[in-house]
Amino acid sequence: MLPIAGKTVLEVGAGPGDHTSFFLDRECAVTCTEAREDLLDIIQARYGNIASHVWNLESPPPSGIPKHQIVYAYGILYHTSDPGIVLKHLSSLCNEFLLLETCVSYGDDESINITNEIIDDPTQAVGGIGCRPTRPWVFKSLQNLFPYVYLTKTQPWHEEFPIHWGDNNPDHKIELKRAIFIGARAPLNNNQLSLHLLDRQERC
Repeated sequence: MLPIAGKTVLEVGAGPGDHTSFFLDRECAVTCTEAREDLLDIIQARYGNIASHVWNLESPPPSGIPKHQIVYAYGILYHTSDPGIVLKHLSSLCNEFLLLETCVSYGDDESINITNEIIDDPTQAVGGIGCRPTRPWVFKSLQNLFPYVYLTKTQPWHEEFPIHWGDNNPDHKIELKRAIFIGARAPLNNNQLSLHLLDRQERC
């Protein structure tokens, strides 16, 4: 397990706050951000006077957001058109480690693979343009920002989380393919993490 309890957590792209309670239950001090103000209103209604900010991640962070021990970015990077600048923004606000989950594309190249999204859909990119970066692109980009970068050795039991990444893999028909990465300021002593990209992962 990762050392999360009691930490300060910046949850970016928090949506309606479906993951926020995970951190609150562990007595974390949570700050939520969203590009859509109506979603922050839902978070406030659910959790009371929680710290929150309107923030489009492709713009510089609001001046009122301090650095946090943990930055949590689940399912948001692939809804941006410039994921490189987004990762730089997130890194600048992170004192200990970044937890990153994103949709990715298969491939050994380092590319971001721009894609159109439905601008009026609250679960899609605010600007109507997203991306599906390859795992090597995400890994290398994080290595440029953090001294330690990890891939999880396991994937959740969900069809959108493949475990085969090499050539002729049986997961190639999966439409949305997700992976989990961690960028850390110090080594994480966890045998479920790999310092290298893996062609094969296991189910957790």
